[in-house]
Amino acid sequence: MAHRIQESADAVVLAPATPATASVIWLHGLGADGHDFVPIVPELKLPPSPGIRFIFPHAPVRPVTLNMGMRMRAWYDIKTLTAEGRADESGLRESIARLEALIAAERASGIASARIVIAGFSQGAAVALNGALRHADPLAGVLALSCYLPLQAALAAELAPANRQVPILMCHGQQDPVLPLALGLMACNWLRATGYRVEWKEYPMQHQVCMPEIQDIAAWLRARLPAEAAR
Repeated sequence: MAHRIQESADAVVLAPATPATASVIWLHGLGADGHDFVPIVPELKLPPSPGIRFIFPHAPVRPVTLNMGMRMRAWYDIKTLTAEGRADESGLRESIARLEALIAAERASGIASARIVIAGFSQGAAVALNGALRHADPLAGVLALSCYLPLQAALAAELAPANRQVPILMCHGQQDPVLPLALGLMACNWLRATGYRVEWKEYPMQHQVCMPEIQDIAAWLRARLPAEAAR
């Protein structure tokens, strides 16, 4: 599928050659930016129909305690690598609000909520899960790559009925030194115990993506956003 790149201060957008009938909002990991996953879109080899718009927002620049207070793009602060230290609730809620605004913008452009996939990598996937599962209208799916799930108790109290059936694909590297496989599995198991349908896939890789994973993501996206559902 051919896309044209549109850039702003807030995001990189890949617009389809045909009118968009679906959207993927994809959140990058700590210290990266919206350009990080742009090269993956051609690798997905998605068909030209339906026209899918990819939105890759840039996280705000903020000091990150774990990295000696260095300022970098981050969806929320990380104080330590403990479960408590990863949970910056005010920062996470700020990024969830940003995600809500991105979804609203796609809705305003004519994309139905059920044609919007929320995706993320690492810290971005933590925001994707926390935001999508709180969203008041049904979404097409959630793609969570190499991630964990902070603030589960707060999330449990705020789960939206509309997305209790949302399909979730979680992918993780078996040799991930940044977010060990066990953290991803803990998130997956919590979601399943809470009643969500989670498809889990793991790969012989570190904190990254690999071609078999990209192929699995492509197949999952085609199933979530079929051409025949386009209006």
